[in-house]
Amino acid sequence: MRLSTSITRLPLAEDPARAEGAAASLPAARGKLSALIAGAGGSSPYLAGLIAGESAWLSEAADSDLTSAALVASGTAGFEALSSAELGPALRQAKRRVALFAALADLGGAWSLDEVTAALTALADRATDLALRAHVGDELRRGRLPAPHAGASPDAAGIFALAMGKMGAHELNFSSDIDLIVLYEDAAYAPEDQHDVRAALIRATRKAAATLSDLTAQGYVFRTDLRLRPDPSVTPVCISASAALGYYEAEGRSWERAAYIKARPCAGDLAAGARFLAALRPFIWRRHLDFATVEDTHEMRRRIRDHKGLHGGIQAPGHDLKLGRGGIREIEFFAQTRQLIAGGRDPDLRSRRTVEALAALAEKGWIPADVAAELTAHYREHREIEHRIQMVNDAQTHVVPATAAALAPVVALSGETDPAAWCARLESRLQRVEALTGDFFAPTAVQATARPELTDEQAAVVEGWQGYPALRSARARHLFGRIEPQVLASLFRAARPDEALARFDSFLRGLPAGVQLFSMFESNPSLIDLLGDICATSPALAAYLARHPEVLDAVIAGRFFAPWPGLAALRAGLAGLLDGTMTAAEGGYERALDAARRWAHEWQFRVGVHHLRGLIEAEQAGQHYADLAEAALAALAPLVTAEFARRHGPAPGVGAAVLGMGSLGARQMNALSDLDLLVIYDADGAEASEGAKPLATRAYYARLTQALLAALTAPTAAGRLYQVDMRLRPSGRQGPVATSIGAFRDYQMNEAWTWEHLALTRARVVAVIPGAAAGDAAAPPLSARIETLRQEILAQRGRDRRVMPDFQQMRERIAAAGGDAAGWAPRAGRGRLQDIELYAQALALRAGSASRRAPMQIRAGLKAGLVAAADAEVLVRAHEFLWRLHCGARLLSERPLDLATIGQGGQEFLLRETGAEDAAALSARLDELTEAAGRIIDAAAG
Repeated sequence: MRLSTSITRLPLAEDPARAEGAAASLPAARGKLSALIAGAGGSSPYLAGLIAGESAWLSEAADSDLTSAALVASGTAGFEALSSAELGPALRQAKRRVALFAALADLGGAWSLDEVTAALTALADRATDLALRAHVGDELRRGRLPAPHAGASPDAAGIFALAMGKMGAHELNFSSDIDLIVLYEDAAYAPEDQHDVRAALIRATRKAAATLSDLTAQGYVFRTDLRLRPDPSVTPVCISASAALGYYEAEGRSWERAAYIKARPCAGDLAAGARFLAALRPFIWRRHLDFATVEDTHEMRRRIRDHKGLHGGIQAPGHDLKLGRGGIREIEFFAQTRQLIAGGRDPDLRSRRTVEALAALAEKGWIPADVAAELTAHYREHREIEHRIQMVNDAQTHVVPATAAALAPVVALSGETDPAAWCARLESRLQRVEALTGDFFAPTAVQATARPELTDEQAAVVEGWQGYPALRSARARHLFGRIEPQVLASLFRAARPDEALARFDSFLRGLPAGVQLFSMFESNPSLIDLLGDICATSPALAAYLARHPEVLDAVIAGRFFAPWPGLAALRAGLAGLLDGTMTAAEGGYERALDAARRWAHEWQFRVGVHHLRGLIEAEQAGQHYADLAEAALAALAPLVTAEFARRHGPAPGVGAAVLGMGSLGARQMNALSDLDLLVIYDADGAEASEGAKPLATRAYYARLTQALLAALTAPTAAGRLYQVDMRLRPSGRQGPVATSIGAFRDYQMNEAWTWEHLALTRARVVAVIPGAAAGDAAAPPLSARIETLRQEILAQRGRDRRVMPDFQQMRERIAAAGGDAAGWAPRAGRGRLQDIELYAQALALRAGSASRRAPMQIRAGLKAGLVAAADAEVLVRAHEFLWRLHCGARLLSERPLDLATIGQGGQEFLLRETGAEDAAALSARLDELTEAAGRIIDAAAG
C-alpha cells in the first residue's frame, strides 16, 4: 500500500499558516498527498512538528509499499545490535516515524482502524522486547545473573512481559500508554539462586521501563505502566511466575480476571509467557457460566464514574469518550462481561479484540446480531475520534475538548466544518451506546415482582432460608433478596404452592453456595420459572438440580430447547471436549473425567426437563438417556485405553468391545438407570502387551476393564457418572470382568443358563477398544463378529426345550424374592413391565430374533407363531403404558411410585403421560392392563 496513491479522505486545516508550512516540508508532494500533509499539520501542532522533523524520511515512505507490519519492521531493523544506551534514541526515532505514518494513513483513509492500532501495537511489542533483552543482556555481561539449572534453557533469562489492555488486544490508541506485567520463570533456576535472579531481573525491568517511558530531548517511546501486576503496592516491578500464580489462585479479583481476557505474551521468553497464561486459564475462564461478574462489572463502572465524576448528562463538549456514559469502556465492558460469563465453556468467545468478541458473541447467540453490528460501528467511530483528540498535541486524553477553540482542530481533522453537527452526531451515538449497554449492567426485571402473601407456616419456611449454607455470605443474601419475590411468585403459581415451597426449600438447603446461581437467576429470570416448574412437579429433578446446579448453564449457554442432536453428534461433541481437556493443562485425565460428568449431567437434565414439559414422550426420553450413556462410553473407552497404554502398552491383539446389556442395550433407559456392561476381547494369539510395564493378555484386559469402570463410577469433584453392574458376565460375580471371544462363545453354547441367553437378546456393542494388532483388513471388525456370534447363540440356544420352563422358574423366583409387587408399582410384579420384558426376551430367544426392544421382540414372537395376534397387541399396549408410567415416575422420585406422596404436580404429569383423566382412571387402567398381560404370560409359561 502506497500512501501517496491510497488516500480516500482528507482532514481540513484549522490553521492555514501551519498548513502551508507543513506542505512546504515536502515540496515534492502533489495532489491528495500534499493536501493530506497540509490538513494534518494545519490542525495538529504535534503532527506538524513530526512532518518537519521527518520530512526526508516521509517523502520516501509515502511512495513505499508499507503495511503496518512492514512499517515497524523497517523502522527497527538492526536494533538488536544496539547497546542499551543506543537503543533509547533509536526507538524514539522509530516511534516518531511510526506515529507520523500511522496518523497520515488514518486521516487519509488509507488504513483501517485495525491497521492503525496494529502498527502502534507492533511497535510497542518490538520496543518492549528490545528494551528487556538489552538490559537483561547487561546483567548477564556484568555477571549478576546466575545461570539456569541443568536442562533449562530460558530465552531472555526467562523474563517475559504480558501485554495487557489495549496493547494485549492489538488496539493501542494514538497516544496510549502501555500496560505491562513483567514476570520471570523461576522454575528455570536453582532455589539457591532465586534471590540473585530476582534482583537482577528487577533491575533490568526498571531500566527497560525507563528506556521506553523517560521523556528526553528525542521524546519518549511509550508511557509504561507496570501497576497491573499482583498487589503492586508491595511487590517489585518483576516477580516470579509461581508467586503470581499463587496470588491469583488465592486473592485474584473480578477486575483482574477481566484484565486477563486481553493478556498475551509480547516480549522476552514468549514460550514461558504462554505457559503462564495456560496455567492461569482456570482463574480467567470459569468452568461454569459466571453471572456474578455482571454485578462486579456494574460496581466497577459505578466506582469509575464516582471517581471521575461522570454521572452527568451526555453532552459532547467535555465528555470523556473512554470512561463516560456511552463511551468506549461501556462497549468493552459489555463484551468482556459476557466473555467472562460464557468463555469458560466456549473457547470461541475468548478473543482479545473487542470487535472480534462482539462478532463471536453474536454468532453464539449471546447478543443479537444487530446489536453487535451497531456497537461495532459505534466502537470504531469512537476510537477514530479518540485518535483525533490525541493527535492534536500527542496528549494522553480521551476527553472531547470543552471549548470551541480546542474543539475546532479535532473537528477539522475529521474533515468536517460544522462543530455543532459533529457534536450532535457524537451525542446521538453516545446515547445509543448507553441505551444498548445500560440494561445489561443494571437488570431490574426480577426486582419488579410483588412478593406473595404468606401464611405463618410458609413465612417460617422462608425465614429459615437465611440459615442455609447458600446464604451464608452477605453478598449471597443481598442477591437472593433481589430475586426472592419472583422465586416465591413462581412457586405460588403451582396448583399446590405448599408442595412447591417445600421442594424449593429442599433444593435451597442442598446448595453448597449461592452467589453464582443467584446472579444467574437475576440475569435470566426465565430460569426462576423453570425452577418453579421443577419444584412444583418433580422432587427428584429438584434434588438433582441441588446436587448439580451448574446444569442450569446449559439452559442459557446452548440450544437447550433445540431438537435432539442424535448419537453421532453427541459422541463427536464429547470426544472433542475430552480431547481438548486432555491437552489443556496438567492433570488432563482427571480433568477429562470431570468434564465427562459435567457434560452428562447437563444433557441428562435437559432430557428430564424436556420430558417434564412434554417436549418429548417417554419413548424418546428412554432413547435419549441411552444415547447419552453410549456417547459417554464411546468417548471414555479410548481415553481410558490411552491412559492405561502409557504404562502397559497398547491393548494386545485385535482389541475389545463393550456390550451394553439390559436397558442400555435395548435403548430404553430412565433418569435413574445404571449400566449393565460386558467386555469381550480378542487377543488374536497375543500373550502379553508390549509396554514399559507389560501385562499378560488376560490380566491386561481385566485391569483395563477395571480402569474403565473406575472412570465411569468413581465420584470426583463433579460427582458420579453412572453406577455399573457387570453381573451379566459369564459366571456372574465369580467370572472375570473381561472375557475372550472364544471363551464367551464356549460358555454361552455349553454352560450358560437360560436367563443369560435371555439377557443376551438385548446385548449391543456400544464402544470399541482398538488393539495393537491391525489384523486382516478384509476381516469384519470385532463388533460385527460379536453381533454375528450373538445371533448364532440365540438361534441355537433358542431351540432348547427348557426355555419356557426356565422362564417360569425365573418368574417364580422373582416373586419369591419380593418382586411380585402391587399397587402403583409399574415395574415389578405379575403382568408388569419386568414380567412383560422377560417374556418378550423369551419370545426373541425362541424366535432367534436379533430384536432388542420388547415391542419388537413380541412382534418377532408373533411372526414366529409363538404368540397370538390379539395377545401380542395387548402385551405391546401394556408395555407402552407401563413404560410411560415407569419412566415418568423415575423422573419424579427415586422412591417407589405412590400417587399419594408425589403431589398434585406429579400426578398431573403422570396423567398426561398415560392419557388417564384422573387417579382413579389411572389405577383402573393399570389393573386392567397388568391383569390382561399377566393372564397371557401365565398361559404361555404354564
